[in-house]
Amino acid sequence: MTITVHDLDYHLPDGMIATHPVTPRSSAKLLIVGNPNEHVHVSDLPSFLPERCVLVINETSVVPARFVGYRKDTSGKVSGLYLNHLGSNTWEVMLKSGSKLQEGMSIVLQEGIELTLQSKNGSHWLCSCSDTRHPAEVLEEVGLTPLPPYIIKARAGQKQDDVEDRKLYQTVYADASQSQSVAAPTAGLHFDEALLEQMERNGATIAKVTLHVGAGTFKPIECEHLEDHPMHEESWFVSKETLNVLKRAKLEGIPVIAVGTTSVRTLESLPHLDSWDGNSNLSGDTSLMISPPYQSKIVDGMLTNFHLPKSTLLVLVSAYIGLEKMHQVYEEAIESGYRFYSFGDAMFIPSAT
Repeated sequence: MTITVHDLDYHLPDGMIATHPVTPRSSAKLLIVGNPNEHVHVSDLPSFLPERCVLVINETSVVPARFVGYRKDTSGKVSGLYLNHLGSNTWEVMLKSGSKLQEGMSIVLQEGIELTLQSKNGSHWLCSCSDTRHPAEVLEEVGLTPLPPYIIKARAGQKQDDVEDRKLYQTVYADASQSQSVAAPTAGLHFDEALLEQMERNGATIAKVTLHVGAGTFKPIECEHLEDHPMHEESWFVSKETLNVLKRAKLEGIPVIAVGTTSVRTLESLPHLDSWDGNSNLSGDTSLMISPPYQSKIVDGMLTNFHLPKSTLLVLVSAYIGLEKMHQVYEEAIESGYRFYSFGDAMFIPSAT
């Protein structure tokens, strides 16, 4: 099946990008994919889950990866996004400056903390940080919430409160010891403690996985054919406890429901569970592209947000419901006034088509 970038495009009218989440989180609108589709709220999700199911959540934590500094030599403003820790005090970052950056230049993040540019790696810079602490610790002091650019643009003229954004752009179940993501697993932003507790009371087993979300998740498909798109790589981890839950679920026919595309990618990147030794954790890196036609190995249903056009996230959704249904669902969501993207509303796919 040949998929072109035009198959993944749609028009979103102005004003439909959510700049803040609703309060409470679970009061967001929820479109249940079906024939016909249903319109409820995230708080109603327990009513649409099977009596017994495994609900898989991604407990990665978002690092305050965005930063603003200045060139030590000219005091010119430099903005950036932390991407990766390459060991010792070496950072991989994306930088934006009004003037050309060169190797050897120093960027001051705050007094006593500087990044010295070492070499260029494509569009990214490798640099050394004068502060030898782990980047997550440094960024807790100097970093800002890595909100997607489209939210920052849509908020133009609005007052920003980064303390508040740090809370809003983090799931309630995020593990602070796993602060490595530069974007939130946004489907999980809809959950609050009360909703999670209700799901468990109703018979759902909550299982945790980790996939650290990279900046590549926002990279649009720029080539004509999907097969030519270089898929980004992200690291994942699944504990033996979760693997046991998953293996039992598949043996007993218990549906596995993934919260978000990151949970889907993690689960579908696992080796066949029959080959697992039963005693060890599993981890790895995945560059898996989930696109139609696709036969799901583990995931039976998913909760997900409404994604950008021409994105690999939209491709993943299409793999589970088909391109035609995806366009129909998105058109209906737009007509019904749903809020889009990271802080927006959600859709629930009860089962793969």
